[in-house]
Amino acid sequence: MSSFFTIPSAAKKRKRIDTKEPPPKKRLAPPSRQPKPQRDESISGSEDESDEGPQDAADDNEASITGDDESGGEETAAERRLRLAERYLSNIRSEVHEGAHEDFFDAEEIDRDLIAERLKEDVAESKGRMYRKLAPELDFQAATQSWFRWNSASVTSVATCAPWAYTVTKDLGLAKWRIQELPENQWQPKKPGKKQKKPPPPPKRKPEQVAFVKGDRMKAKDNSYQGHVDIILTVAASEDGKFVATGGKDKKIIVWDALTLNPLRVFNQHRDAVTGLAFRRGTNQLYSSSKDRTIKVWSLDELAYVETLFGHQDEVVDVAALAQERCISVGARDRTARLWKVVEETQLVFRGGGGEKKSKHGNPPKPQEGSIDRVAMIDEEMFVTGSDNGSLSLWVIHKKKPVFTLSLCHGEDAPMKPEEASAEANPNPSIVPQPQPRWITALATIPYSDVILSGSWDGSVRVWRVSDDKKKIERVGVVGPSGGLMNGNVDSEKRDIQTSIVKGVINDISILERGDRGKDGVCVIVAVGVEHRLGRWLDQVEGKNGSVVFEIPRHKK
Repeated sequence: MSSFFTIPSAAKKRKRIDTKEPPPKKRLAPPSRQPKPQRDESISGSEDESDEGPQDAADDNEASITGDDESGGEETAAERRLRLAERYLSNIRSEVHEGAHEDFFDAEEIDRDLIAERLKEDVAESKGRMYRKLAPELDFQAATQSWFRWNSASVTSVATCAPWAYTVTKDLGLAKWRIQELPENQWQPKKPGKKQKKPPPPPKRKPEQVAFVKGDRMKAKDNSYQGHVDIILTVAASEDGKFVATGGKDKKIIVWDALTLNPLRVFNQHRDAVTGLAFRRGTNQLYSSSKDRTIKVWSLDELAYVETLFGHQDEVVDVAALAQERCISVGARDRTARLWKVVEETQLVFRGGGGEKKSKHGNPPKPQEGSIDRVAMIDEEMFVTGSDNGSLSLWVIHKKKPVFTLSLCHGEDAPMKPEEASAEANPNPSIVPQPQPRWITALATIPYSDVILSGSWDGSVRVWRVSDDKKKIERVGVVGPSGGLMNGNVDSEKRDIQTSIVKGVINDISILERGDRGKDGVCVIVAVGVEHRLGRWLDQVEGKNGSVVFEIPRHKK
């Protein structure tokens, strides 16, 4: 007869466990159903919570959302993007509300049109595409101009960082100027039933010099001297207003404190004259071009040299950059433009050298392109170059040849007289050479827009636009009172040239947008000299040394 004492020990253990399992289940069941009222603190990813949509939506705005119980309160990548997008839309909405007048406020129009347009512009700019058509909106003919100068040699370059402008000269001078602000609230309509205050007086258009430093040629052999000892050829200013960089014929790049114009660092890595400087948009990364045929990259946050880019077969005379980590340079008589992809350590080569050797329809032949001297970027995929034959060329990075070339953009010099071309008493008129085209000596664009500005020594700053299909460069006019629309014929060009606003050689152009993305117009500052910035072969006897400020308003709606 079996009893408790005769049952094997294994059976006794199993029986003991089976008898003790049910009570714990009954004790643990009630607590498992109670966490539902505590969901305001955090939301988990269980299936029981999926039917509580309104509570979830409220918690999204109050607490961080976790993907599972183990995340410890951390939001996922998708939730972080959603939160940042909501904050971004809120910022844009507040900016648009500030720009709208209170008497003409339309919430529905702002939400549907203005915010949607601003979002499209931000996406296009982040991708580096042209998204603004400013040429029809700017009133170039109504532009006002003002000379500002001091006792100096030819101004070789100019750079802007609102509200400051920086100019450099051939006599080793670096000057800092305060650009006058526009009067506020000019466009707002009068409020009915209220007495209007006296409008503010118009601001002084002439910039005010606030700082000035000058180099010393006598200290060329002093290695400890932190200043230029030869002609300064180029200047650039960072967008954050911290740094100003200058480069010159003495092979130096000097980084200055933008506030006080005290030198911070001198770089001597280039082996020949520094001809161009450009900051990467939104950063303190600097690109420099030189006659030693190289491009160098610098980091001004660390005041350090980064690397050197090789490839040009002749001196590099200009460089340009936008937001992406790349730059474009032109190599003068190697007649190439090169796009440098710094991260990938690659380059794209674009070859110029256009022109007609034979005449067509009895017209004189167009001069050959001998040197590409200027470059400016329109967006990350398009750029424009200017040459010594007076032509502007439009390029896209997908093609090795220009998609469009416009010849003789600034006309030709007056033909020589027979007695000037020969020492004979009665020279034959046939010995007189053909008139020479005016070079493109300065070139600038408004980034991500269709506006192009060019300069030479014909007495005016000319305006061009990129066509709607992005395949042509079209004439717009001249900045200033004589800037009516040009119909392209020779007579209209001659009339424009006779009205000289800028007397001298335009060596550089810098553009500053007034207001948010140019809503209050554009300020253009032009560096002018009696000599070309790289030499003395274009001595203009009737020219002036100084700079000109153009204030270009928008068309009144």
